[in-house]
Order: sequence, then C-alpha cells, then structure tokens
Amino acid sequence: MEALKNIGLVLSGGGFKGVAHLGAIKALEEAGIYPNFVSGTSAGAIVGALYAGGYAIEEIKEFFNKTPLFKLNRFTRKKAGFLDSEKFFDDLITYFPKNTFESLEKKLFVTATNLVEGTAMVFSTGKLIRPILASAAFPGMFSPVKIEDELYSDGGILDNFPIEPLQKQCEMIIGIDVTPIKKLKISDFKHSYNVMQRAYYLRAMPNSETKFKHCDLIIQPRELINHGVFSSGNLDKIFDVGYQEAKKQLAVYFKNQK
Repeated sequence: MEALKNIGLVLSGGGFKGVAHLGAIKALEEAGIYPNFVSGTSAGAIVGALYAGGYAIEEIKEFFNKTPLFKLNRFTRKKAGFLDSEKFFDDLITYFPKNTFESLEKKLFVTATNLVEGTAMVFSTGKLIRPILASAAFPGMFSPVKIEDELYSDGGILDNFPIEPLQKQCEMIIGIDVTPIKKLKISDFKHSYNVMQRAYYLRAMPNSETKFKHCDLIIQPRELINHGVFSSGNLDKIFDVGYQEAKKQLAVYFKNQK
C-alpha cells in the first residue's frame, strides 16, 4: 500500500477478548501496515500501551497468559471493587520501568472515566501506569484508581471506542472492536455480574457503532460473541479469531483500493 506517515489504531475494551487485538495487529503487520498512533480503552489500553512500548506480539500475548487476575492477595474489602487495581502495578512496571508516556515508541492515548466529574479523560503525557490501571478498572470488579485529586474507572463506561484523539493526526485510522453483541437467553442472567456486564456493553454499543464509520478499516470479529470477557482459558483461540477476521477485512480493503 502507499506509504502513509501517520496511521492510527483504535482498540476497544473487552477483557481477555482484547487478545484478539493482538491477532489483528499481527495481520496488519503482515500486510505492511504499522500504526504509529494508538488510542485504547480498558483492555485496549493495556494492549495499546504494550504495543506502543515496542513489545512484540508474542511478548504481549505472554503478558496476558502469565498475569493472573484472581490471586488471593488481589482481593479487597476496603475498596469499591472485588479486586484492588493497585495490586497490578508491579505487573506493569516490569514492562514500563520508566513509567511515562514519553518513553514509548509510538504515540499513545489512554481513555478513563472520571467518576467525580462524570466525564471521559484522555491521558497522553506524564505518568503511564496509573492511567492504564484506571482505564482497565471494570466497574464493580476492579477498584477505581486515584490520579492526583480525581477518581477514575474503566474508560469503556463513557467511551469504549476512543477514536477522537486520532482524527486530526492520522491519514488512516484502523479500528478494532472486540465486543460484538449477541442475543442472550433469560437463563444467561444467573448472577448480578452477568447483568452488569450486559448493561455495560449495551450502553457502549450505539456510541461505538456511530464511530465505526469514521474508520478507513474496521475489524470486529463476530465469533468473539462466544467468548467471555474474563475467560482466560481460550486465549490462543481468541488470538486466532482476531487474526483471521483481520485477514478477511484486509483482503476486502485492498480489493476496494484497486
């Protein structure tokens, strides 16, 4: 394809389904597409930060494989969440020893939700790890994160597809959404968590779909409807789903460019 100076990549939230982002990025690179601007929320913020930090696809995949969510010492009774987001700081500092946006190889934007003000906040300068933790703090599951004098939670609450930071800076924008919606059965709602998760993604869907039309290429693997947000047992399959869907959409894209 014609060389472009600035290529943007939007990465949605989606828990462990975010591993599909990695498969899609692998397909993009095989096609000669190397984004240098990345905007992510929640799981997309984690993947985006590691990718912007220069880590290889397999290294990022290994991060998800070896980082346990539910270790006993990560549960908390003193904070507003089952798991203490702060306990994951050490997992990230290993990958980001300088702990700044400026130390990354690619420009990164991380979206989190300011719970006090009720607004979406985009972080792109200064300290890196706490904004990542905040962006990925799924409400009710992970405790909110304090940054300066504000309290932040999952970026996907208000913006699960943060395209805006890229629109004035990139000649091409590629979006990857790993949260397709499917019809459920009444029996699927056995626990309060099932209701909370469903409400979270239903609320995000209309806003995200409106933004898809501003992408030059959108990758949304429908097969991901069969995988859970916090199910870590099928990461290789999730990776392949992202890879195969990206290959398919790239073939259509290049055909239309002729």
